[in-house]
Amino acid sequence: MKFEPQEIKDVILITPDVHGDDRGFFLESYNRKIFRDNGIKDEFVQDNHSKSAKNVLRGLHYQLQPQAQAKLVRVTVGEVFDVVVDIRKSSPTFGKWLGVNLSAKNKQMLYVPEGFAHGFLVLSDDTEFMYKCSNIYSPATERGIVWNDEKLGIAWPVQNPLLSEKDKKLPPLSAAQINFS
Repeated sequence: MKFEPQEIKDVILITPDVHGDDRGFFLESYNRKIFRDNGIKDEFVQDNHSKSAKNVLRGLHYQLQPQAQAKLVRVTVGEVFDVVVDIRKSSPTFGKWLGVNLSAKNKQMLYVPEGFAHGFLVLSDDTEFMYKCSNIYSPATERGIVWNDEKLGIAWPVQNPLLSEKDKKLPPLSAAQINFS
């Protein structure tokens, strides 16, 4: 596996070794020892799998401390534009965002540490998105930031995504409840 630290500290793009032939392919998507050796020490305790139609945008979501979640995200069918926003108040990159295309074709994964809001925009029909979480889902501590916060300036590749009612009502970063230092 190839682990590539991104321009925002602690975010890592992971490209697995893919072994393929005319029968298909095999890849190792997670190996605790290899991940630990490359600086990812989280214990993942919950796996999630979603299916979404083209132009669906989910996010930008996070959970407050002490139920914060690190995530290991990947696409198994289709393609997404995956976005993380640094919400660690003392970070030199607070409020900065990073976007990468994850797809079934490139098989890349993104490690999203605690202290980041996360979201994705579906770029293809019937896309399936999977992610590991370091903490159990906690509705009481779930928070978010509106997808089109002007101060963040995220360059989403669509103007009018399909949003849940909950995501339409999320606040901008300046008004979001955050407890990450």
